[in-house]
Amino acid sequence: MTIRTLLGGAAISLALGTSAYAQTEIQFWHAFTGRLGELVAEQVETFNGAQSDYTVVATHKGNYSETLNAGIAAFRAGEQPDILMVFEVGTATMMAAKGAIKPVYEVMADAGADFDPDAFIGAVKGYYTTTEGEMLSMPFNSSTPVLWVNRDALSEAGIDPDTDLSTWQNVGAVLDQLKEAGNECPLTTAWQSWIHLENLSAYHNVPFATQDNGFAGFDTELALNGPVQVKHIETMGEWAQDGKFIYAGRRNEGGANFRAGECALFTESSAGYAGIKSEASFDFDVRPLPYWEGVEGAPQNTIIGGASLWVMEGQSDEEYKGVAEFLNFLSSPEIQAKWHQDTGYLPITAAAGELTREQGFYDENPGTDVAVKQMTTNEPTANSKGLRLGSFDQIRGIIDEELEAVWSGDKSAQAALDSAKERGDQLLRRFEAAN
Repeated sequence: MTIRTLLGGAAISLALGTSAYAQTEIQFWHAFTGRLGELVAEQVETFNGAQSDYTVVATHKGNYSETLNAGIAAFRAGEQPDILMVFEVGTATMMAAKGAIKPVYEVMADAGADFDPDAFIGAVKGYYTTTEGEMLSMPFNSSTPVLWVNRDALSEAGIDPDTDLSTWQNVGAVLDQLKEAGNECPLTTAWQSWIHLENLSAYHNVPFATQDNGFAGFDTELALNGPVQVKHIETMGEWAQDGKFIYAGRRNEGGANFRAGECALFTESSAGYAGIKSEASFDFDVRPLPYWEGVEGAPQNTIIGGASLWVMEGQSDEEYKGVAEFLNFLSSPEIQAKWHQDTGYLPITAAAGELTREQGFYDENPGTDVAVKQMTTNEPTANSKGLRLGSFDQIRGIIDEELEAVWSGDKSAQAALDSAKERGDQLLRRFEAAN
């Protein structure tokens, strides 16, 4: 079934304008390639074909960091796009970019669009709204980390593929068995800071930073070197030294190893679903992210990754009307449900999740609702509603460097995390001084 068939007349009814003569062009810069890039192109094509007033032109501008930098440079040159995709760690940077952005709630209000921010699920909405509940950017692709399991690899090692992997204690025991059975890649990961420090902290309801992880003000300090974080990184460092955790790189380099069937366990975004489903030739499933048994309050909830769509200042009223229509289109239940089902990203609205369930997708694809449950079972706390830190992309680079020193055996977990805090806090003070 094509997406146009799926939407039927609903998509066509999105056309609100009256001009059939000159289409207003909407520039949309994004960071997606491969299958995700194809799916974004499909969404844009569907929107463009459903009405005659606006033409969205989608342009890939590099990875997340490169796309953010391209948007900033374009704004300084007066050549900014209408819509810029920015990954979640760039949220504080965009909020502080005075005069560069037009908040989504203003865009929608000025366009007279039918828009309800409460339609978005809480753990997603809170990341991109002010303390007054005003939405600054439109959630688009929101994911959360899960545990991907190569069931065939477990079976080949004599392990029940349905074995309980809900705790890191249980994972450790399985890694021992995999290693003993000769498996050369028992565990790998993507996005090590996001999963093994940022989400680890939220999932165990301990702070990653002070001031409600930065939501309460710029005068925040990192708190990523507490007992829970040190224990986890220390354990993973031991696994790395023993050949049970194989580090492949700072982004998603380990994904290729898992999809090729080389690794048994893989901590990665729920959005790994699109690539794993299309490439894996082995039986796989998805489990909740493990937690450390014995930590009070765990498991709490994980936090989102991915990106949101920011509207840039300096455009015409007609362009903003087109932007409002396009953003409403992207967040409609039909489009969001299909995006969720195709990619593994979260359904960002409750309606999209309900539609997915009604369509039988979760019944036909067991485990695809794991990420949704993991995010929504518990109400987020001050420690688990997300992170809003200045210069966070650079801070992640520091964290990556320090973690690599642990994996190689050059630093203890405590020393590395202490150093990450000290170095990261220096960047936070510079950001605070500038804002």
